[in-house]
Amino acid sequence: MADKKKALFICLGNICRSPIAEAVFLKTINTAGVADQWEVDSAAIGSWHVGRSPDHRALATMKQHDLPYNNKARQIKKADFDHYDYIFGMDTENISDLKERAPKGGECKAKILLLGDFDSQQPGAIIRDPYYDRGSEGFEQCYVQCVRCCETFLAKAQAGQI
Repeated sequence: MADKKKALFICLGNICRSPIAEAVFLKTINTAGVADQWEVDSAAIGSWHVGRSPDHRALATMKQHDLPYNNKARQIKKADFDHYDYIFGMDTENISDLKERAPKGGECKAKILLLGDFDSQQPGAIIRDPYYDRGSEGFEQCYVQCVRCCETFLAKAQAGQI
């Protein structure tokens, strides 16, 4: 069997959007029966939350949707750009930061992609950042967006379109 495909989901702190996207993609590949063909993780642009669990609202949203999660936040490192095939930013600032951190000259294995480009209802949308919200409604919206994006991305990846 060919090497596993590798996907890394990135947001600013790795405690809201990227853990949700990681958990959603894990469920998506499990449902599709291709989990053994993928390696999946998430990380942060910044180091503020390294070693911490996701925001309690993110964890509640994942639990509500039967998405087990026990990873801790970590910061992206240079080696990730050569280890992963796909690195997904949640918004355009993430994409700018990723491109700035990537090896110069674009010499890296990873394709840096905006996850929202795979949104079947709103292509190019940013994944809503619910961190500063008072309630958990934004986390649910983030989850719904991630479901649409992950399903579309997987279909395109399996069809060899990416």
